[in-house]
Amino acid sequence: MKHTILRRVVAVLAMVSCVAMCFAGCNNGADDNTLVIGASGPLTGDASQYGVSVQRGAQIAVDEINAAGGINGFKIQFEMLDDEATEDKATTNYSTLMDKGMKVSLGCVTSGSMAAFADASVEDGILLVSPSASADECIKHDNAFRICFGDPDQGAYAAKYIDEKKMGTKVAIIYDSSDAYSAGLHDAFVATAKDLSYEIVADEAFTKDTNTDFSSQISKAKAAGADLVFLPIYYTQAAAILDQAQGELDGAKFLGCDGLDGIIPIAKSKDIIEGVTLITPFYADSEDETIKNFVSKFEEKYNATPDQFAADAYDAIYAIKAAMEKAEITDLNDAELNAKLIKAMTEIELKGTTGTMTWQANGAPTKDASAVVIKDGKYVELD
Repeated sequence: MKHTILRRVVAVLAMVSCVAMCFAGCNNGADDNTLVIGASGPLTGDASQYGVSVQRGAQIAVDEINAAGGINGFKIQFEMLDDEATEDKATTNYSTLMDKGMKVSLGCVTSGSMAAFADASVEDGILLVSPSASADECIKHDNAFRICFGDPDQGAYAAKYIDEKKMGTKVAIIYDSSDAYSAGLHDAFVATAKDLSYEIVADEAFTKDTNTDFSSQISKAKAAGADLVFLPIYYTQAAAILDQAQGELDGAKFLGCDGLDGIIPIAKSKDIIEGVTLITPFYADSEDETIKNFVSKFEEKYNATPDQFAADAYDAIYAIKAAMEKAEITDLNDAELNAKLIKAMTEIELKGTTGTMTWQANGAPTKDASAVVIKDGKYVELD
């Protein structure tokens, strides 16, 4: 009888041990001295350049911080999962990352995914600092912040920039009406431009299902006599439009926003993108010491030049560091961890690679925008 009882005790202890090991596995080896920062983004698919850039830029910052002793004694473990820029996979990734012990997050790279990810995070309330999700809905919850400009800000800035620089008098727009980023930029641009000195002579939409042949949109811009084309879209689409516009819109200027960053390496030739202007807070050829340090380390590690998405991610990690330090976090299991970090985000100032920034309670950054033009295959800052 005693032997039977002993065997049962051993069996129960073994079961408890297995359960404990299971939970340890769920945390992916993270312990109380490890800050797990999670992220979700397109590591494969059409938008993969953005996701890979974010992954790499964040890792540069993580490596720097860990080499310097971490944050308040905590080492950082960075985990990024592929969502292929889809909402369903972003939501699934959120749950997976929480199982891995995520305490803070970079959220998602693209706007649609970020909105879904943020919705999934509400109950937990963890701090989200997205590098690049720019739609307003991405930061509608109190726990969500971002590094990049919002779509309305960029759209309005682009509209005013055309007017201030006298870039054109007849403006055509070609945008993706099925994409939150593109539609948001478009709407803000149109609303701002109606009170400015130039005329919008063509306003042409396409959708993700029809974004390979842009001959109709280009023809309408040409027929309307457009001397400038505003492209509030991503670099892959812009590259195709610029290629197909050869011989049709010669002499017209082209202006885009941060979504065009990444167009240089995929353009069929330097001539096609020569003179294209981007509204962006980052360019790799800057003489700023913070940027030069980042670019040097990125190029050494990845043998590639970082784009704005990589810079945004680098800054996002350092924003989390600043918030952790401001809130004086010494216990990752503190019941008030999330509230303390969210409050701290509105109290810090960060000089990053994308500018000196502070954050409003609504999650939006306050910083200056700038413009660059592509010359001989490189970005050159404009006044």
